[in-house]
Amino acid sequence: MTSARLDITYQTLYSELAQRSLDESFTSEFSSNGRFVAVEVKDKKYWYFDTPKPEGGGQDRRYVGPVDDPEITKRVEAFKDLKADLKGRRRLVSTLTREAYLPRPLAKVGQVVEQLAKAGFFRMRGVLVGTVAYQCYSATLGRRLDAVAMQTGDADFAQFHEISVAIKDSMPPILEVLRHVDPTFREVPSQADGRVSTQFVSRDNFKVEFLTPNQWSDDQAGKPVPMPALGGAAAFPLRFLDFLIYEPIRAVLLHGAGVPVLIPSPERYAIHKLIVGSRRKQDRDGTAKSAKDRLQARSIIEAMIENRQHADLASALMEAWDRGDQWRAAIRTSLATYDDDVQTLFRTELAKGVSELGSDPANYDLADKTTDKLAPPSK
Repeated sequence: MTSARLDITYQTLYSELAQRSLDESFTSEFSSNGRFVAVEVKDKKYWYFDTPKPEGGGQDRRYVGPVDDPEITKRVEAFKDLKADLKGRRRLVSTLTREAYLPRPLAKVGQVVEQLAKAGFFRMRGVLVGTVAYQCYSATLGRRLDAVAMQTGDADFAQFHEISVAIKDSMPPILEVLRHVDPTFREVPSQADGRVSTQFVSRDNFKVEFLTPNQWSDDQAGKPVPMPALGGAAAFPLRFLDFLIYEPIRAVLLHGAGVPVLIPSPERYAIHKLIVGSRRKQDRDGTAKSAKDRLQARSIIEAMIENRQHADLASALMEAWDRGDQWRAAIRTSLATYDDDVQTLFRTELAKGVSELGSDPANYDLADKTTDKLAPPSK
């Protein structure tokens, strides 16, 4: 167990930064000459922002988010009173990174995420995934996570296809957005369909990739999926991704004055990393990524155990476990790579969480390869 708890002062500063960053994102994305309207779509209400068209004759409508999201609705109602506080937020970010030693992304990483945020990616319920998302969990969990697992040379972004279709809104052209950061960004044509791109790369080999859950047949594997909201970009379909990005949480990437983002919940991120960590291709790059996956999973799980978030971890584990034999085998395979003390700790603490949720730990056994049970280790 290695994750040190952040001083309560810094946890409070981060909470303040998160609040003010989200407030500012509203003032920067929506102009004063428009108005918010609630629109019912398939028996659920969503906020949209209407702005008069410059040439007259109608409104330009932009998607904002669900009415039942209290954070969004609160800001809609208080929109006229929101004030940007750029210098103050920059001081908060500086304090958190220099004094509390919370991770700050590489400059280009932060700039890319910030530009996509300004272009509306997170407003359209896109989710930051991968190692850049992992960098946010130290502040989110109030504990310092393993820093070795934070190194990255790319940025990954995900969105459900049905959301991309349903919101009836779109970002500006992705290539234009990325070229605000680095004019050398170019499209990487998909190998399966050269007419579209899911990846964009700069001259210094910094890669941006868009992903979506593969919720189709195996025939769709590897084929790019059109994403109407992503400014002309397609997305690469991946198995297990629907589990990861379901019900994401709000966080702040500690770049500039703070960039409000959506990231997977930490428990889903950790369990997902256990799954994908055992399924990487066994080449040199795949082996290195697998080790990194498992290191990130271990660091988050240990932090959540120390935070007494057993039930949250167990809930994510149980959902993944109940999806079938392949999911169970992947989780077991990754857990078997940890030393005996770590395996014992995880099995014991996850069994506690299962019990807290009113289920029988005997139905979920991480250790026994011959059954579908997760009993705590024998004494």
